[in-house]
Amino acid sequence: MSGQTPPTLQKLARQTLLRDEALAISSLEELPAVVFPPLFQEAFAGRLNKLIKAMVAAWPFHDLPVGPLINMHNLETLQALLDGVDMRLTRKFHPWRPKLQVLDMRNVDHVFWNIWSDANDSDSDAETLDEKQVVKAPRRYALRQRLKIIVDLSISSQLNEQKAYFLNWAKQRKGSINFCCTKMKIWDAPDEVIREIMNVFHPEHITELELYTDWTLLRLAHFAPYIGQMKNLERVFLAPLHKNTSPIMNLTRDSKVKCIKKIISQFSKFNCLQHVFMKRVHFLRDHLHQILGCLRTPLQTLSITHCLISQTDLDSFSCCHNLFKLKNLEIRGVTLFALDLMPLRGLLGKLAGTLESLDFQWCSMKDSQLIVLLPALSQCSQLNQINFYSNDFSMAILKDLLQHTANWSKMNVEQYPVPLECYDALGHVSRERFVELCQELMDTLRAKREPKSISFATNVCQNCGKTCVYGQGARLCSCLQ
Repeated sequence: MSGQTPPTLQKLARQTLLRDEALAISSLEELPAVVFPPLFQEAFAGRLNKLIKAMVAAWPFHDLPVGPLINMHNLETLQALLDGVDMRLTRKFHPWRPKLQVLDMRNVDHVFWNIWSDANDSDSDAETLDEKQVVKAPRRYALRQRLKIIVDLSISSQLNEQKAYFLNWAKQRKGSINFCCTKMKIWDAPDEVIREIMNVFHPEHITELELYTDWTLLRLAHFAPYIGQMKNLERVFLAPLHKNTSPIMNLTRDSKVKCIKKIISQFSKFNCLQHVFMKRVHFLRDHLHQILGCLRTPLQTLSITHCLISQTDLDSFSCCHNLFKLKNLEIRGVTLFALDLMPLRGLLGKLAGTLESLDFQWCSMKDSQLIVLLPALSQCSQLNQINFYSNDFSMAILKDLLQHTANWSKMNVEQYPVPLECYDALGHVSRERFVELCQELMDTLRAKREPKSISFATNVCQNCGKTCVYGQGARLCSCLQ
């Protein structure tokens, strides 16, 4: 005798409908709303495009989150989905059925499917869920409201067939549908493509912007007003913004100043900005303090990677109030050895109760700089992650640092450079010194607290391109094995 649970009536009904697509389509107006979500998921899985089109047109809920279901590489399924939207815009509805208001095409987890997955095959729950989700008649203003389509966009110079189809479809319907893009990534796309997209997807809906371009300063300045219209930006990632050295594109000093000023001024228009990432932004030196001065809201994350900054920029850290609630500070690949780090110490002192992650990898810091930061570092009680890889510290200063970390009770991951004494006069790693000194540092730390995940790493080996890492044990580069 089989121990398998027999299929529910709901599941049997879906199986019958899925075997006969024409029957399923003709039955949609009479189907209970509770059947729609699982039937829709199975239609997607089976690529029943005619049924998908009809179900979108007859969808009995306010929301339809298709992002987790739709494969944007399948043009036929995308066309079926959008054809269903077109049908939905023109057809009449039963007054007791809500009208689809939001089509969410973002590939994110959605509570809608979680609710229905719990009741997919439960006949006893179906009636209750059906009442909660469907029976209430929509308000009059909802019947007049335009359909909203929410997407995340990645724009490049070469749009694939599916993206090109969707964007062309959206452009033709911008007067009848409210298009919203929440996350936008821009690669090196032509200006005319960006203008067309911004005319369809209003910038004020964008909450996250990632700009990966090789634009000249002049071209970036031309694009800057679009960024300024993104008033609800919460996260901005600028990388890489290289300096164009073509003599044809050379600008006068006055023109450069105007372009930079135009770009920086956009930061004063963001009402919700919390996370700023800047990587290889060539014009940042002597202007970072101006960007920080434009901020209107406290930041949670500031990331500066592979940029040049000046002492004037660094001086602004200790007096910029919108940095005083940072949770994540990343200054990575920024040469600091020639700078006075007292302003950075001042900032760390103000962040003692909020800072959770700190990254100083590849900053060419020396003992003298770490000595300056140490009093403030030791007070950062909320730190759970720290990275000092690829800096130049002696055994004595590393010991001193570890002896002042008893306050780091929440630390999960800590990464340090091996002491300079591990290298010979030619910069080669001594295997014996590497193991001996790293173990000594481990013992020093364990006398204060028990680390969860800790490692000491050498610089990259010039011969094999690998590093030696000491953590739970020694992992040597191939040259030393």
